[in-house]
Amino acid sequence: MSGDHTPFDPGEHPTKVERHVILPYVPTTVMDARRRLGDDLRSLGVAEECIDDAALIISELVSNALRHASPLPTPANPANSVGVAWRAETDASGPGGWLEISVRDGGSTTMPRVADPGTAGLGGRGLGIVQHLAGRWGTEMDATTTTVWAVLDLPAEDVGRAGREAGAEAGTAAPSAGTTGRARDPRAGGPVVSLPFTVHDGGRARGALL
Repeated sequence: MSGDHTPFDPGEHPTKVERHVILPYVPTTVMDARRRLGDDLRSLGVAEECIDDAALIISELVSNALRHASPLPTPANPANSVGVAWRAETDASGPGGWLEISVRDGGSTTMPRVADPGTAGLGGRGLGIVQHLAGRWGTEMDATTTTVWAVLDLPAEDVGRAGREAGAEAGTAAPSAGTTGRARDPRAGGPVVSLPFTVHDGGRARGALL
């Protein structure tokens, strides 16, 4: 695994974290990504219920990349690899927090979309699960890669809960929870969580479900 493994603000009580990693294009990458994301969210004091949702989202995005897309192009990336990234922000003085997860691959012949496999279908539900759990999700495409991203809102009561419960057990007051960086609908004029891309020898396509 290669990439950035350092939080924005390492310390006893971090409030921001970001990871950009290149993982092998193999099935075990799903569990590795889940584990590493869970460790980061626990360091922010995110409740296990939200961590479970985040783990399901990253599992579906990575699984879809491995099942339906090609590895990242070389030589700009290691052979047979896929890019996985996440970033999260929480704060002790606001109404909540947010988490963005993205997976980048070498693209496929079709645009990622929510499928309707029917009641008897055994597959095709991955992006439907992502759509159900995430407040926003979408795709970014350039000449050589495709990135699928999703943003999960972290409710105030689920941010910093671990620290509050630890403080309660120790008989001390724990800080309240919140955020300063919630993603918003770009049509509303607020900040938007998105990923920058450089276009290589071609145009740029973007699709999103908000």
